[in-house]
Amino acid sequence: MRQEGGMARLHSRIAGLVAVLALAFLGACTPLVRNHGYVPSEEDLSLLTVGVDTRETVAGTIGAPGAGGVIESGGFYYVRSRWETVAWRAPKEVDRQLVAVSFDEDGVVENIERFTLQDGRVITLSRRVTETTIRNISFIRQLLGNIGRLRADQLVE
Repeated sequence: MRQEGGMARLHSRIAGLVAVLALAFLGACTPLVRNHGYVPSEEDLSLLTVGVDTRETVAGTIGAPGAGGVIESGGFYYVRSRWETVAWRAPKEVDRQLVAVSFDEDGVVENIERFTLQDGRVITLSRRVTETTIRNISFIRQLLGNIGRLRADQLVE
């Protein structure tokens, strides 16, 4: 009789352990979501009037942009990205929104546009690497190779 009670407890503990492991496994599959940046809502953008508002009124109404044009007369760019990480996998960008407010030469709003991740295109970055004439020669070998080239008159002036 005592052995049956011990077996029941063992089965109960195993069932509990299986339940805990199953919950941990399901919890690991839940995506971790991170948001970066700020994009004004449609309601906030509706407060702006093309041809009337200026840089100052735009910044006062919807906030200062996270990025601006390269030149002073460039536009305002508001960018927000949403990234998801599932378990051990690398983070993946699942949503991106960009609101571009462009201005004319007088600083008055000329256009307001919204772009999403689907509107974008992948741009391959060019990696420019300076070519070197030194191939397969370590730093120590270069240093030791220069020792015989030095003359005493070059060291004393």
